[in-house]
Amino acid sequence: MDVVLSATMLVILSPLLLTIAAIVLVDLGLPVFFRHTRPGLRGVPFSLIKFRTMRELRDIDGRLLANEVRLTRIGRFLRSTSLDELPELWNVLKGDMSLVGPRPLLIEYLPMYTATQSRRHEVRPGITGWAQVNGRNTVSWEERFQMDVWYVDNRTLWLDLRILALTIGKVLSREGISVPGKATIDRFKASK
Repeated sequence: MDVVLSATMLVILSPLLLTIAAIVLVDLGLPVFFRHTRPGLRGVPFSLIKFRTMRELRDIDGRLLANEVRLTRIGRFLRSTSLDELPELWNVLKGDMSLVGPRPLLIEYLPMYTATQSRRHEVRPGITGWAQVNGRNTVSWEERFQMDVWYVDNRTLWLDLRILALTIGKVLSREGISVPGKATIDRFKASK
């Protein structure tokens, strides 16, 4: 189902994808895509692809400036509408991701997970998931991990269809995109 839906969506959305790519190219230049290594099924790394939303602005010591400074106006719009996530359909088509599953987090978080939190890697990561339709980036890390593990234990085709339907509503309402004043979610810190 993932392969058929992602291939169909890539074809249908190709004019939109090309338009966004052109806008990102004008706004930020090359590269148009942001690639980042993330843990997939069983924690195996893969290259996640999204549209770029930030400039590569650095301080005099060569360190990247804060995300809030680097995020462009167009980048903020792409994030608030989740349009920056559309290239992940390619990850789904390749089999790295699923349409529904726990969102893939940073690879450096892997050693910080408890045994229970690590269970989120028993399924492919998703473009959307149970945590995304139940608070998205406004819930705590602990709540997010609890929802991810709940999904692993309770996943069904009907639950996936429900999550996809709820995602459309969340995206259209732009609900839970980020915490006010933050360009990205806070970094995960291991539970004590």
